Amino acid sequence: MSADSHPTLPPVRLCSDAELARDALGAPLFARAVRLARWAGPGTRVGVGGELATDQLPEAAVVLGLDTADEDSAGYASQAWRVAVDTGLVDVTEPEDDNGEGDEERFGTAAPGEDLALVTSGAPGDVLDLWLAALDTVLADAAVPDLDDLVDALDAGGEIDFDRLDWNPGREADFLDGVLANLYLLTVTEGGAADGPIPLPVLAASMIVPDGMGEPTDAVLEQVSDAMMRLDDQFRQLEPIGLVEFRPVDEELMAEADGPLESETAGAGGGGAGAGAADDEDVSRYGMVRLTPLGLYGIRARMLEAGVDAPAVGELAEKGADALLDAVSLYSEHAAQAEIEQWLAGREQPAAAAELLAAARGDDEGGPLRRLRCQQALAPAGPEAEPAVRSVLDDPELGGLARVWLAERGAGDVPAPDPEMVFWLTVDTIAAQLAADGETEELPLLMETLTAHHTGFFEQVWRVEHPATAYVLEAMGRLHPDKKAAKEARKAAFKARSRRPA
Repeated sequence: MSADSHPTLPPVRLCSDAELARDALGAPLFARAVRLARWAGPGTRVGVGGELATDQLPEAAVVLGLDTADEDSAGYASQAWRVAVDTGLVDVTEPEDDNGEGDEERFGTAAPGEDLALVTSGAPGDVLDLWLAALDTVLADAAVPDLDDLVDALDAGGEIDFDRLDWNPGREADFLDGVLANLYLLTVTEGGAADGPIPLPVLAASMIVPDGMGEPTDAVLEQVSDAMMRLDDQFRQLEPIGLVEFRPVDEELMAEADGPLESETAGAGGGGAGAGAADDEDVSRYGMVRLTPLGLYGIRARMLEAGVDAPAVGELAEKGADALLDAVSLYSEHAAQAEIEQWLAGREQPAAAAELLAAARGDDEGGPLRRLRCQQALAPAGPEAEPAVRSVLDDPELGGLARVWLAERGAGDVPAPDPEMVFWLTVDTIAAQLAADGETEELPLLMETLTAHHTGFFEQVWRVEHPATAYVLEAMGRLHPDKKAAKEARKAAFKARSRRPA
């Protein structure tokens, strides 16, 4: 799974290992693999690649409770057996090579593997390791063309013509990994798809439509349509292992379509921006997919293995406040709050407050946002934290934060801040908001509120010894809703730039 596209991802909230292990054991394909592993014994015959002998597939299907009259039952049994072998749930001894002598087909043997015991007696992590191995097998299978394509690509000698098939194993695996990475990102990003399934056209378009393209061309829409149909087949294969919940493309829709689904794809959100004007029912006919909690765990595990920074909420619970504030400074407010709550849960309030305040200091570029997250972390703290907060009232970087915290709780004997601290806190607050959310619609109102009560604000603020003073004033010059104040901010920004050494 490529680590290039999204080197740092938003944090994901995972279920416990015990819950995930139960989901893994309940995944239909994994459960079938376990059942066949328990069935394997002295009478089980396997071929050169460890595959189950053809004449044993009907018996395996019966063991799995499948309808042997269904022509697909043998395929389901074969797939479950392959998963059992690849995960170590079954040990196979392949047939000995007869060096071409004799016409009789030779078979190897199979028996339950040592890892089968982990299903019932192992820790949740052991079960999840087995499931991840099973997932690797299923993903590899999903990247292989379907049988019809393989048949069409046979040459006169009965060999597969790979040039005609236009199939590159590495390319197909990378494409599927990219799709799953995008699905993961859409799921964990706030305002993304966490609360609902993703339309298949949107997911396909995320892989095909170039960034910045306005109206997709017919050629691009045809590629999106082809990708949709490929994903439809792949997600059908991935659902039984518990990775996704999937609603396939409506077969009637495919029957109705005259050629590729270019026009229909466009109406269902082919540009990647959403479902457009089509209603929910129309969009759902083109396929809908959602990662399960187990799927989130599985894709994250693969990303970590590929070197992608894919954090999970709770990972920082045992780390220091400096690591906490540095990490959550990159998170959204909601994700930061979830991480902070878990960090605070295992600590005494006085010590936690003191550690957070110490970690919030610093005149580096990340300082303002660290102090904003520190303020967020201290917000739910009770009276036990007050001594630690009062201890920094005279701190030039933390004194303003401390006064705000105490004032919000109606504390007495809080000294009024001097003008220099007020201006410094104003700059720090706006710098933190810019770092956290960028130039949002709410920021101009905040600027107006912070400057309205100070006569001659811009005549004084450019002198503030804060590394972000000029940067903040430039932003105010662009965003302040009062034109006169915006002009004053631009002049102040120039003065602030001029007084700082080159």
